[in-house]
Order: sequence, then C-alpha cells, then structure tokens
Amino acid sequence: MTTPSSDPAADAVTLTLRYFAAAADAAGCMEEHLEVPAGTTLAGLREALAGRSLAMAQVVSVSSYLVNSLSTPADALTPLADGDAVDVLPPFAGG
Repeated sequence: MTTPSSDPAADAVTLTLRYFAAAADAAGCMEEHLEVPAGTTLAGLREALAGRSLAMAQVVSVSSYLVNSLSTPADALTPLADGDAVDVLPPFAGG
C-alpha cells in the first residue's frame, strides 16, 4: 500500500522556459527554470505567465509554443512533464 507524498516538491515539475524576441523583453530574461504544480498544462502555464505583467500577457496571447522542440497548440491540455523545455515564440517581423 502506498501513501500520498507529504513532500510538496514531489507534486511539482520543473520546466525550462526559453523566451525569444519580445517574449524575452517581457520576461526580462532569455531563459528560466520554473517550478509548477504537477499536472500543469501549456494552457495553464500561459495563464500563469500572463499574470506576471501586462507586457507578458500581451506577448503570451499572440505567441506560438514549442514543447521539447515540437509545435504545440497554445491551448493544449496535455500535462507538462518534469524537465520539459517550453519555447515562447512571439510573431517575428521581417523576411
């Protein structure tokens, strides 16, 4: 018989977030490691990031996302896993 873990860290996953262009400006960094509750989805992560600032809310609402280098819908409801890398890619100008 197993018992639930009393360690809150066991109920969390650590993600690597990489920000590009305007997303890096809004985040104030190009990369960060973020601990989130286990079961967090990309949609939930976007909501949490948007709550940081108006600039971040604006960027995450128009960005594309890669999870472990795979294009992922912004409203994806698949839980993120410990060690996942999430790239936040705002629209790029030029060509």
